[in-house]
Amino acid sequence: MSRLLAVYRAKFRTELAIQLAYRGALAIWLIGIVLEPIVSLVVWTTVANGQGGAVGGFTAGEFAAYFTSLLIVNQLTFTWHFWFFEWRIREGFFSPLLLRPVHPIHNDVAENLTFKLLTGTIVVPVAIFLVVAFGATFQTQPWQIAAFVVALGLAMPLRFLAEWTLGAAAFWITRTGAINQAYSVVMLFLSGFLAPLALFPPAIQAVAAVLPFRWMVAFPVEVALGRLAPDQVLAGFAAQLAWIAGLVLVMRVVWAAGTRRYSAVGA
Repeated sequence: MSRLLAVYRAKFRTELAIQLAYRGALAIWLIGIVLEPIVSLVVWTTVANGQGGAVGGFTAGEFAAYFTSLLIVNQLTFTWHFWFFEWRIREGFFSPLLLRPVHPIHNDVAENLTFKLLTGTIVVPVAIFLVVAFGATFQTQPWQIAAFVVALGLAMPLRFLAEWTLGAAAFWITRTGAINQAYSVVMLFLSGFLAPLALFPPAIQAVAAVLPFRWMVAFPVEVALGRLAPDQVLAGFAAQLAWIAGLVLVMRVVWAAGTRRYSAVGA
């Protein structure tokens, strides 16, 4: 454990220097993270105001609360590594990672956390501004704030494990772009990113409750808004833990099988 912590400290310092060196790329990623929820916020608050102040049980202020909370949750759960898995394997960049004494997933975890630390310095003030500018209304009780922290803390490894395991499909498939794109489309609808899941038909809500997408994004947001009862929050924690445990097992199996057949296409 002490050696792993030393690896993380060194990796954090290195990643901080790298990401600050590529400030333009960091800014582009940041714009994408911030802009998408803001567009949805503007659209849904406009719709609510045009429909007499509410749509599907959400007022304009509650839509503002939802999408500002979504901005924070997405920034803290967002990953990108599954998009680059294919490139790293095809070009042989996985080879030196496999020679290191620690699992390559630790490299990506440290990289991801460093990115969140840097972009959080911008995202949090933007979220606060949106809360004030759009008159966001929260009905959150103190216990729900604590529950939100737990839900978010579980959503982060859940989304990371799901997408890192998905990326490992590149061990068998040379081009995984179509798979990643299909995943992203499903994620867009079933995670609550496009709109609150409460606005979708019951059948879609039932599917979202079974799959992991809701528990990655929508669930922490719903807790933050105070829209869930204690028993619903506990059930959500159980779902998150079950998916994390299952994905850990799947990731270990996929990783073991993938590295046995690994061969770089490029140099």
